[in-house]
Amino acid sequence: MNKFFSLFCWIVIVLFSNGCIKDEKIGATESCILDVNDSSIVHPKAMEYQSLIDQFTAKGLPGISIAIRDKHGLWMGGSGRADIKNNINFSACHISKSASITKLLVATATFLLIEDGLFQLDDPINKYLTDKQLKGIKNAEFATIRSCLAHTTGIADIIKDQSFYLSVLNQPDKFWKEEELLDFVRGDDAVFEHGDSVKYSNTNTLLVAMVIEAVTGKDHSEIIREQILKPYSMNHTYYYWREIPPAASVAQGYFDLYNNGTMVNVTNYNTGSGNGYGGLYSNALDLLRFVELLFREKSVLSPNSLNSMLTFGKPEKGKNRLLGLGSMQSFTERDSLQFGWGHSGRDLGYSADVFYFPNQDMTLSFLVNYGTDAESRLQSIFFEFRTSIVDEMMK
Repeated sequence: MNKFFSLFCWIVIVLFSNGCIKDEKIGATESCILDVNDSSIVHPKAMEYQSLIDQFTAKGLPGISIAIRDKHGLWMGGSGRADIKNNINFSACHISKSASITKLLVATATFLLIEDGLFQLDDPINKYLTDKQLKGIKNAEFATIRSCLAHTTGIADIIKDQSFYLSVLNQPDKFWKEEELLDFVRGDDAVFEHGDSVKYSNTNTLLVAMVIEAVTGKDHSEIIREQILKPYSMNHTYYYWREIPPAASVAQGYFDLYNNGTMVNVTNYNTGSGNGYGGLYSNALDLLRFVELLFREKSVLSPNSLNSMLTFGKPEKGKNRLLGLGSMQSFTERDSLQFGWGHSGRDLGYSADVFYFPNQDMTLSFLVNYGTDAESRLQSIFFEFRTSIVDEMMK
C-alpha cells in the first residue's frame, strides 16, 4: 500500500472510532428485480458461472454482480451481499460504483464532439483552458486532448497527493469541483517529460472534462447523458455527484480498513466523483450493452474515432494492460489472443471491469462492492477472481 493511502486508512479508522461521519447520502440498499428477460436460467454454463462467483464471496468478497455474453448467450448473476447490515443479496439489478469506467464514457463523448467538429484530437488543452485554470500544473502547457486520453502527459495524479486524502477525510461527502481538485497537483513535479512515457493519471481525464465544458458551455455530465446514456438506453446508469442514483438500488461499498477482516462501510466517501475520472454508477447489464455497442457492433463512433480509441501505446510499467485513448487493452498476461477491450474501475469501496474480447466474441462485465486499489487481505482474492472468471469463459 502506498504511504499516502496508509495514512488515509489510519485517519479513517480514527474517524470511524469517534463517530464523526456525516449523514450518508446513499442510504440502505433494498432488494430489486431486473426488468429484462434473459436466458440465464437455461444457459449451459449457468452452474459453472454461479458456482465460481459463490466461491469468491465465500472467500470474503462482500458481493458480486456479473453479466457475461459468450457463445451460448447472455448469463447474469449475483452472489454475496449488496448490503451486509441489512442482509440484502447482491443481484444483477443492483447499481454499483464503476469508478474509472467513467473514463471510457468521457472519452467516447470526447470523440463524438470531435466528430461534430467542436475541436480536434491534437488540439492543446490550453487552447480552451485558461492560464488561471492550468497555473502550476507541470506539463499542462504541452498537453493535448490526445495525450490526456492516452495518459502520456506526465501530469501528476491528483489521487496520489497526500493532501487530497486528508481533505477527503475532513469533508468525506463533499462534492468536489474540477478546479478544487487541480489545486492538489499545482506545483507537483511531472512524472516524465511530455510524450516520453505512459502513466495512468486521473488528472488527465479531469482536464478533458474541463475542455468539454469550455467548448460546449455545458456541464460535461449533460454531454454524457445527451450523447451516451439517453440514446443508448443506459437507464440504470448515473453520473454521481452530478446526478444522484436511486439510493435503494445502490450496493453499499466496503473496505477492510483495519486489515483484520472487518468490513467498514465507505459508501459515501467521495474521492472526487463526477469530475471526469470517476463517479459512474451502473449495473452490469448496462455496462455490457454499452461496450458491445462500442466495440462489437461499432455503432457509437466513426471508424476513424474507434481506431484512435483503440490505438494502444507502449506497456505501462508494472501493469498487465495497454492504454488506448480512454480505453484499455487488458488481460495481456494471457494467451496473446485472449485480451479484452474496455476499462477497469477501482475506488475506495468498489471495483468493476467491463471488457469485450474481440477474438472470442465474448463480453464480461462485473461489479464488486469492495475496494481493491489498495492492499488488503482481499485484494489478491479479487484478482484471483478476475483471472478465474475469464479462465471459465475461455473453456
